[in-house]
Amino acid sequence: MIFNLNERDTVANRFVAELRSVEIQGDRLRFRRNIERVGEILAYEISKTFEYEEVEVETPMGIANINVPSDRVVLGTILRAGLPLHQGMLNVFDDADNAFVSAYRRHHKDGSFEIKLEYVSCPSIEDAVLIIADPMIATGASIVTTLQELSAYGTPKAIHIATVIAAVPGLDHIRRYYPKASLWTGAIDEELTAKSYIVPGLGDAGDLSFGEKVQD
Repeated sequence: MIFNLNERDTVANRFVAELRSVEIQGDRLRFRRNIERVGEILAYEISKTFEYEEVEVETPMGIANINVPSDRVVLGTILRAGLPLHQGMLNVFDDADNAFVSAYRRHHKDGSFEIKLEYVSCPSIEDAVLIIADPMIATGASIVTTLQELSAYGTPKAIHIATVIAAVPGLDHIRRYYPKASLWTGAIDEELTAKSYIVPGLGDAGDLSFGEKVQD
């Protein structure tokens, strides 16, 4: 399943528009907050797929019966760009366990690249709802590599992948490896450049959130 916020006219469109805008995205605080906002909206939408159980809540005036989520959530992200999106989702899933993966592209002289993982911190994901937050899905290679690495920590009952902007080739790549995963995005772009950057995209989400990376 692919869920695209951009298929409906909602306030989420404004947040995505500001994230793309070269005139606005220079404000790092606003850029990070807009990614958080998209994360909060996507978390709300994902929560509609959870299992629920009824609980009794004592109020000052009596007892209220309320359905609350019963699933255990593990919220994972790919450092560093994924941190604001992760925070937005954590604002909603505030009792979630958390996983962190450090991944980067290692480029080769022929223009190709491979995904390298340097660090993984993850609780058990056995029978949990696993949500991976990454603001940009270009080729989908980082997501696939991350999910393959996290498989050592158990088998989740469901996998959700949340992003701000996804490219069609990346979505196709993920679906080939994980056809049962649900994909949630703020917008879908059709193209990638020769270096596998999303067009029109929004630029480098990590650099725009935290400043340009130090070059070796």
